[in-house]
Amino acid sequence: MRLSIASLALCVFGITTGEFVIAGILPDLATDLGVSIPAAGLLVTAYAIGMIVGGPTLTALTTRYPRKPLMVVLLAVAVVGNLVSALAPSYAILFVARVIAASITSTFFANAVVTAIATAPEGKQASTVSKLVFGMNIAMILGAPLGTFIGSHYGWRATFAAIAVIGVIGLLLVMQLVPAVPNSGGSVASELRAFRNRDLQLALAVYAVANAGILMVFTYFAPLLTDVTGFSSGSIAIWLLVYGVGATVGNLVGGRLWDQAKMPSQVGLLTLMAVALAVMWVTSSSTVIIGVLVFIIGALGFAVIPGMQARVLGIASAAPTLALAVNASAYQVAAAFAGWMGGQVINTSGLRSMYLVAAAITVAGIALSGLAWYRDRAAADAEGTAVPVSEPGKAETH
Repeated sequence: MRLSIASLALCVFGITTGEFVIAGILPDLATDLGVSIPAAGLLVTAYAIGMIVGGPTLTALTTRYPRKPLMVVLLAVAVVGNLVSALAPSYAILFVARVIAASITSTFFANAVVTAIATAPEGKQASTVSKLVFGMNIAMILGAPLGTFIGSHYGWRATFAAIAVIGVIGLLLVMQLVPAVPNSGGSVASELRAFRNRDLQLALAVYAVANAGILMVFTYFAPLLTDVTGFSSGSIAIWLLVYGVGATVGNLVGGRLWDQAKMPSQVGLLTLMAVALAVMWVTSSSTVIIGVLVFIIGALGFAVIPGMQARVLGIASAAPTLALAVNASAYQVAAAFAGWMGGQVINTSGLRSMYLVAAAITVAGIALSGLAWYRDRAAADAEGTAVPVSEPGKAETH
């Protein structure tokens, strides 16, 4: 089980490094391709488009395919997408290559999560998801900084080539170490019926809105730290490392918090995130305070993810793979919005204002989380039980 999860986590590491590394190579990439920073930021939107459109569609069409062979094919497509990115002669081709690489991400991640959950002890679903998401944390701790280092010394194309190599290694490990978990998916129609559930719709909305603010800050991480706070461009890899360490701590702690407190922990963590982003706006010129807050927002941003994933999985127990794929797409809707909105903020009110806008968006996520919490409590009271409807395995029936 440990080798299986480690193999899947490595694949998640490679895929998400390809997504996150844009934050570190954005200025160099923009200069080399002759486009503006906001235009380069739209490459995040390109990746999001691939996940938003490709993820749910591909997952719905493959609900009855064996999980392990499917994951192998998906990893091969990701490798091709990153190789095309490395060789892209123009911004337009790079944009398309990013869409290709992203198109399989939601489906792969959904199947990987369901495979990992199948081996999880009862009541430990969120902490098991956090172990898989650890690959995403390592992408921040090592992948994004290392990719930034490679890009600054050998060019941004070498960064995508290195990610493709990681993808090949991950593919081989999955073939050797990941067990064949049965795919219990039904027809496309039966899977789609799960989305009539209002609590599932709300959970997906929470996932998108609550993460949009922090994603906007992360998309423009490099220019925020260099142009607003005054850090040198050479230090961006270090600050990505600091952010990634915070994300790792937050992910591991957040999974345990959700297993113990569920919605109260989610609302509390999002509130702290909104406060931290507002403080960044106030203290944006202080290198010391911003340096500390980089770690804090990394921790808070990833502390909420395992619980949000587990909530979706619990509510949509009849269609877990498609629900998780749509959930990943919801995250990418937030990323697409973040890339676009960040560019609008830059053009209208400047980089520094991005922190305040991000805090306001996070407050909207808090409001939606509060509504979800209220619905959970109301449902529990109506059923005469203290067990929340969001507990994995306790799908809502009303």
